[in-house]
Amino acid sequence: MKKMIFVLLAIGLNAQQQPLPYSHKTHLALGLKCSSCHKNADPGEAMGLPGENFCMSCHQSVKTDSPHIQKLAAAAREKQPIPWDRVYKLPNFVYFSHRVHTKAGATCESCHGPVRERDVITKEVAHTMLACMACHTERKAKNECTTCHEEK
Repeated sequence: MKKMIFVLLAIGLNAQQQPLPYSHKTHLALGLKCSSCHKNADPGEAMGLPGENFCMSCHQSVKTDSPHIQKLAAAAREKQPIPWDRVYKLPNFVYFSHRVHTKAGATCESCHGPVRERDVITKEVAHTMLACMACHTERKAKNECTTCHEEK
């Protein structure tokens, strides 16, 4: 019981306040896939966030009385992106390609934790050099410095 309380407190402490509440758990339970909302445009390094119009394609008729959906609808009408706060961010000196990792078989959960079980996304997976190198070693992937860092 004490361990469960600690975990819940830790998750609460790491949670970032987003401009709108969003439940991955709810949306993925409806059958959406990560790639439905997070597109991987060329060159494939970063996963994008869905545009407000994409969200409104369902929310024109779903939960329209919600003040949060009304805020989303106003942003879509005004062509103003919702300023989501990134939960995971690597330092600028690290090269990372989502496309390379997904082609190699890494899943979203490998680096972001059990997203489909979360109403609120928090940092649950360490993105440290040690953690990345351990993953590369486990999967027999390249582990030289220049794999993730430019030579200087």
